[in-house]
Amino acid sequence: MNNSVDTADQLDMVKKRKKKIPTEVSIFLVLVGIALLFEALGWVVRGDSFLLNPQRLLIMILQMSIIGIIAIGVTQVIITGGIDLSSGSVLALTAMVTASFAQQSDYLRAVYPALTDLPWFLPLIAGLLIGALAGLVNGALIAFAMIPPFIATLGMMVSARGMARAYTDGQPVSMLTDQFTWIGSGANPVIIFLAVAVLFHIALKYTRYGKYTYAIGANPQAARVSGINVRRHLILVYTIAGLLAGLAGVVASARAGTGQAGMGLMYELDAIAAAVIGGTSLAGGVGRIAGTVIGALILGVMLSGFTFLGVDAYYQDIVKGAIIVAAVVIDQYRQRRRLKAAA
Repeated sequence: MNNSVDTADQLDMVKKRKKKIPTEVSIFLVLVGIALLFEALGWVVRGDSFLLNPQRLLIMILQMSIIGIIAIGVTQVIITGGIDLSSGSVLALTAMVTASFAQQSDYLRAVYPALTDLPWFLPLIAGLLIGALAGLVNGALIAFAMIPPFIATLGMMVSARGMARAYTDGQPVSMLTDQFTWIGSGANPVIIFLAVAVLFHIALKYTRYGKYTYAIGANPQAARVSGINVRRHLILVYTIAGLLAGLAGVVASARAGTGQAGMGLMYELDAIAAAVIGGTSLAGGVGRIAGTVIGALILGVMLSGFTFLGVDAYYQDIVKGAIIVAAVVIDQYRQRRRLKAAA
């Protein structure tokens, strides 16, 4: 009798240990596995190393840092049970406006000749305000007009892209000051990405903002009954998502040294993919910033790896779409397991 009890206790302990393993650990192992796979394929196909090239890795991380900044905002939106399809277009609009306030005085075709050679922080503030305003509009439409997040942010996606094109009649904004382009130089985009990730990891895990965000995603009605101002908090979350899209636009224009209306095309889908691959549930209430960071790295490794192997871009899109679908299927499986465990 005692032996059976001890065996049952041991099984319970094993189950508890399994439950304690963070989702991020398994996602990180997937990242390592994918990286090693491309390393092996690199030696077989090209006779060259994929992982041991510092320049290639730096370019990959720089590319994904901008999408990663967007993904951090998108993650918070998805945790509330919503979605944001406008971030790529908001990035483009922000890049255009920001670049127009960061032009050199000796450029004859400056958008605002009287506002050239401004200190770097003024274009930065302008970009952040544009992004936050777009997010505020999204949040207000969802919280007060009761428009579904998919429709509200889809409308912003189309409108923001149109405004970006109309801002200078489709012409790029170039000749930016060295002071401003320093923001996107070297490893600065990566540093900004990591700083944003740490900030919102702390905010979601240790502050009332995070508790409210998870509560709304888990059960909006219960959150409302418990005293949370759901509408106000949703507006705040979407405003932050817009702010981060604006920050990504600032970094993108500084890194490229120009603002173009075509910037950020399809970035919103990459950001959503990074969040979902990182374990954020589209049903809401589940997700972590650390997982999103790893998800962004997985996307970066895949895209860089495919380019390294010479795979055509359209095949890359096919694989990326398949991975997104697979991540959603896994999420649905996890949701069913949670429901069974709760029952």
